[in-house]
Amino acid sequence: MSLQIQINEEIKTAMRAKDTLSLESLRAVKSALLLAQTETGSKEEISEEDEIKLLQRLVKQRKDSANIYVEQGRPDLAEPELLQAAVIEKFLPAQLSEEEVETIVAKIIADSGASGMASMGKVMGEAAAQLAGKADGKTISTIVKKLLS
Repeated sequence: MSLQIQINEEIKTAMRAKDTLSLESLRAVKSALLLAQTETGSKEEISEEDEIKLLQRLVKQRKDSANIYVEQGRPDLAEPELLQAAVIEKFLPAQLSEEEVETIVAKIIADSGASGMASMGKVMGEAAAQLAGKADGKTISTIVKKLLS
């Protein structure tokens, strides 16, 4: 089932349940999907890889907003952002734990023979390609820095 169909079904469910928070999140996802689809100018759906990137971007935006609200002493505004991020994360593939990411990154470093921070770009490129949709870039970057230093 395509992501757009899933989102539409979830929107109907949220409307019936009168779940305004989920409804707002799902409508944001639907809007972003439609914008991404019209950017390409095609009537076809966007690829699954692009859908995952889009969902990750939406989750990251909400988590960043929540962090800013917390820093400014507004937990009342941070909570809905985190709840929306949780609703959107349901449509992402299961995320790997830090230990699993560290194992994969260590293997990439060993295979490429990378050493030192000068090799970080090369390792990050390979790791980002292998872990696309399974881990966020910040986690990957932190682990790569830790293993290369």
